[in-house]
Amino acid sequence: MIGTFCVWAVPALAAPPANTAAPTITGTARVGETLTAQNGTWSNNPTAFQYQWQRCNASGAACANVAGATQKTYLLTPADSGRTMRVRVTGINADGAVNARSAPTAVVTPSAAPRNTARPTIAGEPEVGQELTAEDGTWTNTPTSFAYQWQRCDIDAISCVVVAGATGKTYGVRAADVGFRLRVEVTARNANGAGSALSSPSGIVVPSVPITNARPSVTLISVRFLGARVYARFRICDDSPRNLTILATDSRPGRVSQTRRFTTRIAPNPCGVYTRNWVPAVRFRGKGRYTVTIAVRDTSGRTSAPVRKTFIRR
Repeated sequence: MIGTFCVWAVPALAAPPANTAAPTITGTARVGETLTAQNGTWSNNPTAFQYQWQRCNASGAACANVAGATQKTYLLTPADSGRTMRVRVTGINADGAVNARSAPTAVVTPSAAPRNTARPTIAGEPEVGQELTAEDGTWTNTPTSFAYQWQRCDIDAISCVVVAGATGKTYGVRAADVGFRLRVEVTARNANGAGSALSSPSGIVVPSVPITNARPSVTLISVRFLGARVYARFRICDDSPRNLTILATDSRPGRVSQTRRFTTRIAPNPCGVYTRNWVPAVRFRGKGRYTVTIAVRDTSGRTSAPVRKTFIRR
């Protein structure tokens, strides 16, 4: 009779996780940036991981746990500036838990001032009575607040001027805006400074009531001297969207007047605001009365009523 033999299997020894390659940290060591813990490599099949972020001195020593910082990611704060960061990763399975710690990051630098990476935009229709809204655009370095300044721009965008008091995110389009384009300057701020960016100009602001006229009209907005040069800003309205001739006349008592001709580069549709500048001839300079007269003429030869500004130079 042949005997019966039994083979006994030796059970595997239970073992907690063992770290074989230390955890690492990815991300930029700068205030406002997010760091991410990478678990490293483990044996014995961890079934879960836990995290504890630590704040250390500049050499990576004297580390202390950051209260509440127990997620896989960590947002760097001003308290981390000038320090290094480590993360302690705990590998867990049914047989126990083991800690492993990363090397320190580079020294955390302060956040820079916000920098614009995609320009602000304007939402809404540029029509009297409508409301426009500034969209902030895209910024780096985690802005904490935004400020706004609306501007009026000539139809051909030669120059823009600030609209006094228009500092909200929204802007109600008003009659004074007719013929202008509108744009907004957005300023983003954080604890380290501010950065600004301009939107593109809107379309031309149109009135709420259609323009009808037998001949073009012109309204003087401003005339000023900058050194010897004259700058005249005016609004032209016409019911035909065609370019017009601008007639700018210098005159002075006892002197022969002089008329300059300019052409609108973008037609009023139905209105447009323009700035033109020139240096008056020598005979118009010096003390005494000096008058600037603006009129416009359409392609059929119809001319607007003139508008004037007179200076008394002493």
